[in-house]
Amino acid sequence: MSQWPIPDEQTASVEPVSADGQLVSEAEYWQDWYNTGDLSYEWNNGRLEEKPVSDFETFQVYLWFLELLRHYLRLQPIGKLVALEMGFRLALRSGTVIRKPDLAVVLDTNPVALDLTHSSYHGVFDLCVEALSTEKPAYVHRDLVVKKAEYAAGGVPEYYVLHREHGNLAFYGRTRGSSVYSPLPTEGSGDDRLVRSRILPGFQFRVSDLIRRPDLDAIRRDPVYSSFVLPEWTRAEQEQVQAEQARLQAEQAQAQAEQARLRAERTQAQAEQARLQAEHDRDKASRERDKLSRERDEALAEARREVAARAALEAELASLRNRSS
Repeated sequence: MSQWPIPDEQTASVEPVSADGQLVSEAEYWQDWYNTGDLSYEWNNGRLEEKPVSDFETFQVYLWFLELLRHYLRLQPIGKLVALEMGFRLALRSGTVIRKPDLAVVLDTNPVALDLTHSSYHGVFDLCVEALSTEKPAYVHRDLVVKKAEYAAGGVPEYYVLHREHGNLAFYGRTRGSSVYSPLPTEGSGDDRLVRSRILPGFQFRVSDLIRRPDLDAIRRDPVYSSFVLPEWTRAEQEQVQAEQARLQAEQAQAQAEQARLRAERTQAQAEQARLQAEHDRDKASRERDKLSRERDEALAEARREVAARAALEAELASLRNRSS
């Protein structure tokens, strides 16, 4: 039998009760509601606003974008990423709000440094990112309209809204001297257009990539991202390819040198054969000349012998004629 207590049905189905819309003072918010465990709340001029949870696919968009920002700031350490429900206070003409962006960046040039021991930020973020929840129209309105106006009026230089659908993606920036947002400049058209940050030099991304979310190996090879996503991997890979090419070229050069050596050896062997053949031909010609000379000498000697024999015979005949007469 199990030794663990079995909760009754009523206890198992208890869910935290939302305090969305409840009126509390700012002091009460910071003390009792800022770090509540079950539900997360922002504070809008005296009223609690429950922070909604995005769907899983939008969360994947958020993670992909977070990874892109992490790679950028690793290579260009000009600021720090902030997440984990860290809030900041905006004193606006319409009232004070405390917002907890899903993701934020504090640049090193920000006049208010990020205190590593604080659970809230006492300045104004340089970039705020919200992962949009479309569960209720009010959530969509809050991120795309209300927070857009608040962040712009509060001095947040750039504001991005992420979502799994193209139509709910938004990327805003404040121009110098303006307290309202306008869409960040893009390059190209359609969903493949490039968005470029003004406050993060060189940081850019394709809108369509937020939906497709190509893997790390693909984006590091993509010219859009290759300058800040693991360029050292790409350099090492290129160096390895170059080293392999150099090795192959060295082997090819060695093979060519070996072929040249073999050709030289063949040429030398042919020359040696030609020399030996010439010597053989000379020796043969010399032997033939010697043979001809011997045959000529023998013929001359034989002719001399014949002449001498005839002369001796003629002398003997002449002697015989003299004696008979």
